[in-house]
Amino acid sequence: MTKLAFVFRSSPYGTSDSREGLDALLAATAFCNEEDIAVYFIDDGVFNLLKGQNPALILQKDFIAAFKLLDLYEIKQRYICCNSLERYGLEARDLIIDCETVRREELCRRLQHSEKLLTF
Repeated sequence: MTKLAFVFRSSPYGTSDSREGLDALLAATAFCNEEDIAVYFIDDGVFNLLKGQNPALILQKDFIAAFKLLDLYEIKQRYICCNSLERYGLEARDLIIDCETVRREELCRRLQHSEKLLTF
């Protein structure tokens, strides 16, 4: 059972939700084992992992590259909704990190087995 599930549903720019979610996720690694943390990307949240973004064009700070820290922190439970990828015409090769692609139904099933759910 996963103790903490971080769900990214918001696009990376326009609000601070994704940036704050990433900060919370990285902070949680100081208090939990990496196997107790799972990360999910659904809906507009898939854009948090899209390669080739240039946020400087819209006067935003590039925090997207910090998602690569999930490898450094050894967070292996990373899931992305394949329904969301299909909706936007994206593929796994378009992402900056590797994630397991799962159908929305499976993703929801996995989320139900989490003790705490944090949505950004």
